[in-house]
Amino acid sequence: MATLFTHRIELATAGPFRCHDITAELQALVERAGLGNGLLVAAGQHTTTALVVNENEERLLVDIERFFLELVPADRPWLHNDLHLRPDIPPDEPRNAHSHLIALLLGNHLSLPVVEGRLGLGRYQAVLLVELDGPRQREVLVQLWG
Repeated sequence: MATLFTHRIELATAGPFRCHDITAELQALVERAGLGNGLLVAAGQHTTTALVVNENEERLLVDIERFFLELVPADRPWLHNDLHLRPDIPPDEPRNAHSHLIALLLGNHLSLPVVEGRLGLGRYQAVLLVELDGPRQREVLVQLWG
């Protein structure tokens, strides 16, 4: 019989654009659930974060940030940033259209196999929560089946 385990990872992010490695937290959940073989599904709970699998190498993370901010620049006249034209927004609403657009490109959920109690990641792979509009308090919903 398959079991289901649900958990939320909470973290305070740094910077307006920053990759946070959550691989160790996810692996700890696999171990706590006692899952030998199965599936991990993670879903970011925010529209200005993303979840990706990539290498957690400092210079690559800088390249990733530069790439996306050049592709979707924050200072472009995005319609979402016309705060005076949007009804019922809070006074501290950020001008963050670029963050939403980058999140669309990257995605906010992922699935990983669990094999013999370990996340099915390659040698250089890590699970990264990409903060696109921080710093903020963020949450990732995780479910494990197996």
